[in-house]
Amino acid sequence: MSAVTKPALSAAEGAAHYPGNTAPAPACAAPVPFSLHFRGRWLGALVLGAALAGCGGGRENVRQRPPVPPTRSWATVAPADPAAANAVLMRAISLVGTPYRYGGNTPDGGFDCSGLVNYVYRDMLDLRLPRTSRDLAGWQGPRIAPDRLAAADLVFFGSAGAVSHVGIYVGEGRFVHAPSSGGTVRLDHLDGPYWRDHYSGAKRVVE
Repeated sequence: MSAVTKPALSAAEGAAHYPGNTAPAPACAAPVPFSLHFRGRWLGALVLGAALAGCGGGRENVRQRPPVPPTRSWATVAPADPAAANAVLMRAISLVGTPYRYGGNTPDGGFDCSGLVNYVYRDMLDLRLPRTSRDLAGWQGPRIAPDRLAAADLVFFGSAGAVSHVGIYVGEGRFVHAPSSGGTVRLDHLDGPYWRDHYSGAKRVVE
């Protein structure tokens, strides 16, 4: 009896696989139409991708944010001169939105941080203070602990022991300041992520 010669498989037929199996399909399997074969492999890839994503099979590293410190409870401390302190904080708040300008010390020309402090105290109390934040920090006013802050106290910020910024405390953990170029005078909170880390102390001006 003469041997029966099997017809050679086409390239598409020889590459056909069962879903989820990497072994070649048996030779007796019916040829899979190209469109159905392609669609099956495409759907299989989607399912596999979803499974890997769901079980954390990918290599993507997710950076964890550091925990946010809880907001502190701020005591209400009555200033020694309530009328003077109120005048200072109201004037400071009224200047929120004034553009920042390095060396500025007027509402029309803009403010830098120490220029704002100087303007408010001069305008409301006729008090001349040192011009720079570093000189203000060295002024003769008593140093105040954070839990004893009262309205109109000066709050200072910096790093490595050097003072570089100053604002006016207005109560409930908030202060008014002129932050940086391109910004405006604004209210911020001492528990904000930058300000809490760079807080360096406070001085009392109104006594």
